[in-house]
Amino acid sequence: MLHINFYNDYNSEYDYLLEEYQAVGNLALNVMKLDKDFEISVTLVDNEQIKQINKDYREKDYATDVISFESEMYKEEYLDEIDLGDIFISVDKGLEQAQEYGHSKERELSFLFVHGLLHCLGYDHLDLEQEKEMFALQEVILSEYKRQQEQ
Repeated sequence: MLHINFYNDYNSEYDYLLEEYQAVGNLALNVMKLDKDFEISVTLVDNEQIKQINKDYREKDYATDVISFESEMYKEEYLDEIDLGDIFISVDKGLEQAQEYGHSKERELSFLFVHGLLHCLGYDHLDLEQEKEMFALQEVILSEYKRQQEQ
């Protein structure tokens, strides 16, 4: 089960995302056959906040959509509840990308969460092979989530 510490520094209108993230996050763990208890922190921010985080921690001076900080604790099998790390999601970027890609805002903001979650679980897209694996898993999770929502 996934326990989310949810911080909304953006706008209370988006508090509903906690419930969506909880559902899609638990679905992701099921798809990946991970049956431990996990904890993750998710913070919703605006473009200025994520730009500052990107500059401070990645030395990149621009706003991005999602930044993840993976905890090394998920590798410790003896823990009862495993801390996966922290995810920062720019709602501004998510809304821009939803419009650009023709997605609903919920789909895009869920995609960003799943993307960050997979990074915290050790997935990356530094080369083509890793990218194919990570993006295929994202698609499986989001397609199954959409299917469940339509039932």
